[in-house]
Amino acid sequence: MLDHYYTVKSTGADEIVIQKSRFIGHVRRVETEEAAIAFIQEIKKKHSSATHNCSAYLIGEQNLIQKAHDDGEPTGTAGVPILEVLKKRELKDTAIVVTRYFGGVKLGAGGLIRAYSSTTSQAIRTTGIVERRRMQVIDVTVSYPLLGKVENELRHANYIIEKIDYLEQVTFTVLVAINQVAHFQTWITNITNDQAIQKILTEKYIEVPVQEKEAD
Repeated sequence: MLDHYYTVKSTGADEIVIQKSRFIGHVRRVETEEAAIAFIQEIKKKHSSATHNCSAYLIGEQNLIQKAHDDGEPTGTAGVPILEVLKKRELKDTAIVVTRYFGGVKLGAGGLIRAYSSTTSQAIRTTGIVERRRMQVIDVTVSYPLLGKVENELRHANYIIEKIDYLEQVTFTVLVAINQVAHFQTWITNITNDQAIQKILTEKYIEVPVQEKEAD
């Protein structure tokens, strides 16, 4: 599992008009090729009267699944430019469909590449990008006299307190970056004089909104 990676928010869309042609970019986060194909078919059905529904997707930690389709546009002028935008923005698990309603003016190969790239970028910008960070869930249990100190230290150190359970003792459920676990455990031991019980639980990803990663 990657410690962190970028992907899009759940779903979104935007459109631009270039030389009287409408280009509508549709974005969706997908984790399987089946989901990507289903999304593409959904858009094609919704825009069945469009001139083209060009698409691309990247799936997997190492981008092992990647496809691009020109859907009738000249070879290499639509699907590949869409895919290149995903790669340059380092996005994973993302599918894009760009629908074109032809407006009567031919754009030429260069114009098409720019149009599909620009529409993809605009749709991603509108949808939004998140960074998914892999976190370790750790329970830290202390006696009540340590409650104030531990909570204060955790908050000032910018650790994420997922919840606090007040039972016979106090248990903080804390999210720690996967590469900071050893440091965190030592830190807790030090600030509590080894009076805390620490329990490693599961791992999970959290999502943090980020500014769009612009292409070069």
